[in-house]
Amino acid sequence: MAKVDKIENTDSVVDKKVDKKVDKKSKKSSYSKKKKIKKNILNGIAYVQSTFNNTIISIADTNGNVISWASAGQKGFKGSRKSTPYAAQIAADSAASKALEFGMKTLTVQVKGPGSGRETALRALQAKGFKILSIKDTTPMPHNGVRPPKKRRV
Repeated sequence: MAKVDKIENTDSVVDKKVDKKVDKKSKKSSYSKKKKIKKNILNGIAYVQSTFNNTIISIADTNGNVISWASAGQKGFKGSRKSTPYAAQIAADSAASKALEFGMKTLTVQVKGPGSGRETALRALQAKGFKILSIKDTTPMPHNGVRPPKKRRV
């Protein structure tokens, strides 16, 4: 009798394993891919950061969430060509076209930095059809500069 009990136990274990496999296959994943909803954002803020080496344009909504961005380096310019006004124009065109897909129409522009691509990027945004409400220069200005070096002792 003991042998029969062992055989029955092994059969029930096998049956349980088969049931588990069937359960796993029959269950579908609860995760379903959400469809992308086009956001309709009418107005936003364009940040143009123009340094001596590169120009970066970020377009955000009024809350500060970045919608599109582009830089001269991202558009394929390398070395000294990154700092040209033409590179800034191409980058601004790219960022503007991405923002237009979201239905953006009006912009307030914040320009930062001493680079040569400031005005060109602004003109490119205007040429894309954005209504520019205001232009603000947020270039950081030092109040008293850095600490001067120690006096030289001879």
